[in-house]
Amino acid sequence: MKDRVETYQERIERFLDRTLDPVGSPVPGLTVAMRYSTLGGGKRLRPLLVYATGEAVAAPDAALDRIAAAVEMIHVYSLIHDDLPAMDDDDLRRGKPTCHKFCGEATAILAGDALQALAFATLIDAHSGLGAEARIALLVELADASGLHGMAGGQALDLDSEGKDLTLDELERMHRMKTGALIRASVMLAARAAEADDATSRRLSVYADRIGLAFQIRDDVLDVEGDPALLGKACGADEQLAKATFPSLLGLEASRQRARDLVDEALESLQPFGREADLLRFLGRYIVERVH
Repeated sequence: MKDRVETYQERIERFLDRTLDPVGSPVPGLTVAMRYSTLGGGKRLRPLLVYATGEAVAAPDAALDRIAAAVEMIHVYSLIHDDLPAMDDDDLRRGKPTCHKFCGEATAILAGDALQALAFATLIDAHSGLGAEARIALLVELADASGLHGMAGGQALDLDSEGKDLTLDELERMHRMKTGALIRASVMLAARAAEADDATSRRLSVYADRIGLAFQIRDDVLDVEGDPALLGKACGADEQLAKATFPSLLGLEASRQRARDLVDEALESLQPFGREADLLRFLGRYIVERVH
């Protein structure tokens, strides 16, 4: 399974490298900043989920490359903006200086903006092999996951929650938007590309929802007990910003158990699938076992 993961990681890296080719760029300096944050780092979990779902439902390969690149560019744009002084004010990301430390705040903001726009252009590329109606459906799905009802809305709730006490339901809602929405989109976009039937889509939606929340819980745990050298960023940021987290509400062991329970539910939803969903199963387990 590790070989398949590495094959897909290399595949999306090559596709992103071609998509962000600086040759012929109208603004080479901005392209350099986009490449700096996008290439050569990260787990590529969201693209891996795209490819794994594609295996499970036999989605077209050309569409999968474009979906995987689109969700990764949305993710990277969010990290660039999240690291800015006005947000979390981080100096390190993926083991190297954050984008604004590399190229300045103004260029970093524009790099994030440009990656967001390029994500949607890539998603609806006619070379995906999908018809116009299918590509529009993908566009709506990704926009919903990225905007007010998804990642951006969740980020706003997160900023507003600093120094406040949240209930567990409020915390889970926030992270289903901030982190979970794009993870869910990674699965559901591939399912849409394959024109999966309603029953299959419902099962994949349950899987994606559960692993999305489990991923954030594991992130919260690692912010307390993780190794900064492995994480590629500083630990303890949530506590310094007085953010509500799963460990602060539940404690460390209960948080670990909650993440394991969510992944068990995710894997249960995949029972009707055969071996074609083995990579999805592997990624679900990886989410709660990872150390970075």
